[in-house]
Amino acid sequence: MIKISIIIPVLNEETVIVNTLKNLQKDNTIEVIVVDGGSQDNTVQLARTMGVKLIISTQASRALQMNKGALFATGSVLLFLHADTLLPQGYRELIINSFLDSKIVGGAFKLKINLPMFSIRLIEILVNWRSKLFSIPYGDQGIFVRSSVFREMGGFTNLPIMEDFNFIKRLNKQGKIIILSAKVITSGRRWQKLGVVKTTLINQLIILGYYLGVSSKKLAQWYRGK
Repeated sequence: MIKISIIIPVLNEETVIVNTLKNLQKDNTIEVIVVDGGSQDNTVQLARTMGVKLIISTQASRALQMNKGALFATGSVLLFLHADTLLPQGYRELIINSFLDSKIVGGAFKLKINLPMFSIRLIEILVNWRSKLFSIPYGDQGIFVRSSVFREMGGFTNLPIMEDFNFIKRLNKQGKIIILSAKVITSGRRWQKLGVVKTTLINQLIILGYYLGVSSKKLAQWYRGK
């Protein structure tokens, strides 16, 4: 039986982590690993109460935290999940069935943002179209990969931002990437905080800057409004 290890990097996620982990408790055939990057709130305590495998990282870096989680993972499939993202019903079977095609090395789900706004629906359409057409999903879509392929690639590159984009570009060279029809539901909190237009502009600026060779450190500063 194929075992899936779900790796969740966290940093001060007390408002969302319990709901995310509760959604995963419905399936006892998976391994859930939470990797904390130095939370100053109750994230660690809450994760402990949920009975998952908890790892403490010495550095707050999503890439390093996910790599560290992968070191402790025992599944033949690794699924990297954001702390504020819920997986769809039947996700395990969908992932396992996708790997019946030996050419597929990894994939992700379609995206749904948890906000009731028409502009958000348009963004979802564009994101899902881009993911399907170019085989470039982002981290908030629940990226999964064969663990053997992940380790051959050396995991995520240690970047302060765009580590998911960088990984997927490299993964595309290893084989086929599938975008499953089911949707993850991710929080719209950043869209609410900054507004749809500003968030969209910042996201596109980061992508453009990445292609133009702007340093990842500078891109991270732009993303965080510094």
